[in-house]
Amino acid sequence: MYVRMTVLTDFTEMDEGKHYDVCVAIGPMIMMKFVTILTKKLEIPTVVSMNPIMVDGTGMCGACRLMVGGEVKFACVDGPEFDGHLVDFDLAMKRQQMYKTEEGRALLRYQEGATHHGGCGHCGGDK
Repeated sequence: MYVRMTVLTDFTEMDEGKHYDVCVAIGPMIMMKFVTILTKKLEIPTVVSMNPIMVDGTGMCGACRLMVGGEVKFACVDGPEFDGHLVDFDLAMKRQQMYKTEEGRALLRYQEGATHHGGCGHCGGDK
C-alpha cells in the first residue's frame, strides 16, 4: 500500500509510475473543489469531508444542505464524507456565505456586548 500525504501545491507533481487508488481531501471547500477537478482529470476516486458547512450536526437547521450527484443531501446526516466528483462545490460555497453577515454581527455583540449598536459601518447594525 502506498500512502502519500501532501499539500495541494505539491499534489500536481504526482509521483511518476505510481497508481493512486483514492484521494481523501479535507480542508477548505475551495481547496477541495480544485483537488476534485484535478483528480477527476486523473481518474482518481476522491472522497471529500464536508464538515466546513456543518452547524448543528442533527439535520435540523439545514445549513449543511448540499447537492451531491443532483440529489439534496445534508452533510451532518448523510455524510460528512461524499464522492468529491459529485459535490456541487459552487452551490455549497454560495450557501456557506449566506451566514457570514449574521456571524459577524454575533461576533461583535459577543466581543463588545451591549456597547455595540452599529454605526461602525461594517456590521450593518445601524440599518
